[in-house]
This record gives sequence, C-alpha cells and structure tokens, in this order.
Amino acid sequence: GAQGDSWEERNITISRRRRLIPATKFEASGGCHGRASDGASRRASGRNSAKAELIKGRVMRLNRYLSQCGVCSRREADRLIGAGRVLVNGRPAGLGMDVTEGDLVEADGRPVKAETSEIFLAVNKPRGYVVTTDRSHGDRLIGDLIHKEERVFSVGRLDKESEGLILMTNNGDVSNRIQKARGFHEKEYQVTIDRPVTEELIRGLSSGVWLEELGRRTRPCRVRKTGEHSMDMVLTEGMNRQIRRMCAAFGCQVTRLRRIRVMNVLLGDLKPGEYRDLTDTEVRELKRSLGTAGGEDNGDGK
Repeated sequence: GAQGDSWEERNITISRRRRLIPATKFEASGGCHGRASDGASRRASGRNSAKAELIKGRVMRLNRYLSQCGVCSRREADRLIGAGRVLVNGRPAGLGMDVTEGDLVEADGRPVKAETSEIFLAVNKPRGYVVTTDRSHGDRLIGDLIHKEERVFSVGRLDKESEGLILMTNNGDVSNRIQKARGFHEKEYQVTIDRPVTEELIRGLSSGVWLEELGRRTRPCRVRKTGEHSMDMVLTEGMNRQIRRMCAAFGCQVTRLRRIRVMNVLLGDLKPGEYRDLTDTEVRELKRSLGTAGGEDNGDGK
C-alpha cells in the first residue's frame, strides 16, 4: 500500500489495460467560482455534439440527445422519460424513442436545444448535498451551486454524507466513458475512520473485499496510511457506497470521506460549494485518456 515520499508530488500515471497513460498535474485556472460566478469559458464541441449529428440528418436516441444537450445523464433521461416529463412535438415521449433535427423536444416544460459549446467544471460538493436532479425529497442539490445559463449534469455520484470533487459537464460522451467501470479510471479519496488504521486493514482493503450485500468482490486498489485514523484510497470502479461498505466489512465506520481526484483532475484548493472551469490542458488530457475527439496533444507525438 505505501507509495513512498513522492505520493503527494507525483505525476499521476494511470495503468489501463497494460497501457500507461501519463497524466498532467493540477494547473491553476486563475480563480475559483462561488455562488456569484459568471462568465464561463467556452470551447467548440466538435464532432460529438448533438447539433452536428442532427444537422447531418442522423437519427439519435432520445436519451442520448438529452445527455448530449446537457440536460442530464442517459440513465436520468430514461427516468424523466418514464415519468412523462419529456415531450416530443407536444406528445409524451417513450423509452427508446428516436429524434431528428426537426423534432421539438421539451423537458419539464423547457425546450431542449443542442449545445454549440461544451462545459467542464470541477465542483467541491459540500457534505449534505445530493447529486441528483430529483427535488421531490426536499434535499439540497449540487446543481443549486452552479450558476450558469447552460445546463450541466454531474459525472457519477457522491453520497449525501461524502464531499469533494465532482465533475460536471454537458458532454454526454465524456460523462458516459468516465463512468464505465471497464475503463479502470482512477478516483482518489481521503478516508477517515473510527478506529486506528493498521497494516492488516490496509492489506485487506487493497487486495479486494467481498461485499455480501452487493454479491461481488471489489477490485484491488491502492491504500496508503496518512494518519492514525486516516488513509488515502485510489479506486478504479464506483460501486454504491463502496468505500463505506469496504470499511464496514472490517468492522470500522467511515467518519469522513472526501474525493480529491478524478483521473487527471484534482480538487486542489477549491472550497466547499465552489467550482471552476477545467483548463484546456485538463480537458485535452481527460479526452485523450478516454479516447474521445479533441484529446489530441499538440506536437509531442502522443
């Protein structure tokens, strides 16, 4: 589990299917956004945009269209469609429905238009906020922290009592690729528990843990002790409440859980409730690691 004195200063290297992908270090973006943030940096969305595909006359699945337009993830789109909250040409949409350029799509009474630019945000989710668009339970939603005209949705989740880095975007393709477990994309967490961190615990967590309630074993992961009751964990998958369940299997309870990295993007010094736009370098490296358009490097031969 120990990674040596270079853990905090390292250039993160992501091992994926026998291919080593060098990742950039955190770059300051020139300031953070709080609740009064405005003036987003915009980037051309390229060939993956919903608008480009529909203009070419292609048919697109409705849930993918909603995702590409920044309304929500595909899974959430299916939920909205099933709940009758999406209309196509004035009529309730059905699951599995296709749309074309001439169709009028509405979600919760608002017209949905294909975005002509893409947005990538790093958000520091405070404890007590929920990563969803469902307001029926009266929770504080992570979307309430974002003050932009364009709609963005979260990439993955953190449970209500967890905090730290959440990526948000209107690029559905990038979001889907990050969340696929087969990509082995790294996410790093600072974990505090209610008992001393022992070498036995580190060995047990890092070798993989059988989770009875989920009926599966976690992948091996990297674990490093950082204090008497704290450790740093790097996972390449995201089961429901995975770290809390893993620790519970060894008889300990997580008292604080904070995500500090998603692939090459670091939380840095963002305060809870703040967000920032990713730098061009961060977006380019993220896309390159995912194998999506726009991830080409400039002249270094990679």
